[in-house]
Amino acid sequence: MKVVVRKKDGDGRIPVVIGTEFIKLEAAMKLANAVPSGGIAKTLIQEGQVTVNGEVCTMRGKKLHPGDTFSCLGGQYLITIHAAP
Repeated sequence: MKVVVRKKDGDGRIPVVIGTEFIKLEAAMKLANAVPSGGIAKTLIQEGQVTVNGEVCTMRGKKLHPGDTFSCLGGQYLITIHAAP
């Protein structure tokens, strides 16, 4: 799976490009470099410090599809299937 992370100018969300139908929240956080390890991702999710589409999410295995967003540690990320121009 090829993942490319680029900063987006307009709305401040960082696109996380995936080549599959979905990605699990914990994996998306690691691939977006939002957290340095899976253990930290797990802890943040369990403590309710991560939002998915604007709502607190405590499920590490939550499936994110293109168009979904998540936020953690002050960063906002957008799951997408293609790179932003």
